[in-house]
Formats: sequence, C-alpha cells, structure tokens
Amino acid sequence: MGKLYITWVKSDIGHSRDQRQTLKALGFHRLGQTIAKEDSPSIRGMVTKVKHLVEVEAVENEAK
Repeated sequence: MGKLYITWVKSDIGHSRDQRQTLKALGFHRLGQTIAKEDSPSIRGMVTKVKHLVEVEAVENEAK
C-alpha cells in the first residue's frame, strides 16, 4: 500500500467537536502541519470526515 501525505490547511474553529477530535486522532498538533500515514480504509474515512480542512496527496511507492 501507499502513503497519504495529509496537510492541515484550514482552522477547526467553528467546526464540530467530532471534527476537531478527528484531526487530533490523525496526529495533528498545529495548522500547516503535514503528516504521513499508511493508506488504509480507516484513515481514508477519517480524512473524508475532515476533507474541507485538509489537503491530501497520495503516493504509491516511495523511492528508498
């Protein structure tokens, strides 16, 4: 499986508590942060829930 590079681009102020908790569960600490996660259905579901707050880049195979 590939990786997802997820960047938090919009503030969670004014959004529901479960969306703020989803950002925290993904591992975000601050706006503008980028994290790398393994591509899986559970991560895709979390990203879908906050798709209006993040940008996602999918990478199939990384060069080692």
